[in-house]
Amino acid sequence: MTRCTTQPAKKILSLTLAIAITLGATVTATGCARSVDPHTGMKTSSINDPLEPVNRAVFTFNNALDIVLIEPVAYVYSTFVPPFAQTGIRNFMRNLRSPFLVANSLLQGNINGAGVATARFLINTTAGIGGLVDVAGMNGLAYQQEDLGQTLAVWGMGDGFYLVLPVIGPSSARDIIGTTAEAYGDPLRIWTHKTGRDWVYYTRNAVEGLDNRAQLLDAIADLRRNSLDYYAAVRSAYAQKRRALIHNENPDAPTTPVIPDYDE
Repeated sequence: MTRCTTQPAKKILSLTLAIAITLGATVTATGCARSVDPHTGMKTSSINDPLEPVNRAVFTFNNALDIVLIEPVAYVYSTFVPPFAQTGIRNFMRNLRSPFLVANSLLQGNINGAGVATARFLINTTAGIGGLVDVAGMNGLAYQQEDLGQTLAVWGMGDGFYLVLPVIGPSSARDIIGTTAEAYGDPLRIWTHKTGRDWVYYTRNAVEGLDNRAQLLDAIADLRRNSLDYYAAVRSAYAQKRRALIHNENPDAPTTPVIPDYDE
């Protein structure tokens, strides 16, 4: 019964990947000219936004959903879950992502990064009690986010057009390809699907999103309060963050505003 009920989701995922690849192929050569956003004054790689009216509509929906539901839940989580427990949850979730970190580092030709990611997984899974404690990080092996979108950028694929996805938020043609492909090939998704434990996969994603949002309570509140155009500010922040990640810079540095990343 479980296998039958998950077939439509699998077909939708496959269709989304096919569409994303088709769209991405048309924008691979898109340039990344440096510009200054008139609303924020920040230098950023320009993002082609031909769907701005639609994006703004989705953004408005996401913002309303965030204010009514996601932000309050994140506030409760941040207030009542002890900091050490939040850190443990974050470490555990990052540890589950280790296969992606290793694979993308190798695909980018970053042998050292792949070695660090492998060492982090082995150390934290054993000495770190299944990944709850970042023992590797305490010993100089820092966590470095890597995803397929970054890998495609390293391979030379341009951002493509900017797109705001329902609930998930800011993305681009290139990152849609990366996100969809990683979701399709996620070992945890495959295992939970085959064993009828799909709830585990969706619970992990929900907890990741909640933890990410809780970390950004103050940052997003400031961005909402101080932006002349909240949509444009988030768009610029997204471009800054992705650029920083692609170049292995610190995406949380003061010059790079932090934004929600619910599919991290």
